[in-house]
Amino acid sequence: MAVGRRRGAELEQAILRAAAEELTASGYAGMTMDKVARRAGTNKNAIYRRWPQRAALGIAAYKHLADARIPAPDTGSLRGDALELLRRANATWSSPRGAILRDLLAAAVDEPELLTLLREKAGGGAMNAAWFTLLSRAVARGEAPPEAVHPRVAALPMMLLRGEYALRGVPAVPDEVLVEIVDEIFLPLVRGRGVVD
Repeated sequence: MAVGRRRGAELEQAILRAAAEELTASGYAGMTMDKVARRAGTNKNAIYRRWPQRAALGIAAYKHLADARIPAPDTGSLRGDALELLRRANATWSSPRGAILRDLLAAAVDEPELLTLLREKAGGGAMNAAWFTLLSRAVARGEAPPEAVHPRVAALPMMLLRGEYALRGVPAVPDEVLVEIVDEIFLPLVRGRGVVD
C-alpha cells in the first residue's frame, strides 16, 4: 500500500492505530515492531524514535484504544451513578479492550517494565475523572460532604473491582457484588467523610 510521506502527529497517529490493531488482532505477545511498521506503512526506525521498546509501544497503543473519554453517568443519585460506572467498567473488563489489558498484565510477569509503564501511562485518568465528577455532583446535590471528593475515595470502587477480578480469576464480576461494593463500602465511606469526632 503506497502511503504519502507523513511526519509528526500524523505519522504518530498512524503508528498508534496500527499498533492498536495489532494488539487487537494478535495480543501483546504477537505484536512486533515489524508487523506494526508494515501495517502503518512506515519503517521500524520511525517507531523506535518514538517508542524505544515494544513495551512502551504496547502501552501507548492500549492507551490509544482506551482514551475515549469516559462520561460520568448522571442518574440523579450517587448510588445510581456509582452502580452505573462500576457496571460500565465491569463490561469493559470482559470486552476485547479488557482482554488486551489482561494480556498486558499477564506479560508484565516476564517484562516488569510493562507494569511500571501501565501505572505511569495508562493509569486510568479518564476513569478517575469520571469518579471525581460523580462525587462532585453528589456534593452539589447535598448527598455527600465536600470531604468526599478525595483521590482515595474516588479510587476505592475500582480498586475493589480489580480485587474481585484477581480473586475470581474471571473477567466479569456478578452484579450483586457491584451492588455490595456500592452499598456496603463506598456509600458509607462517602457519607462518613464529613463526620467529625
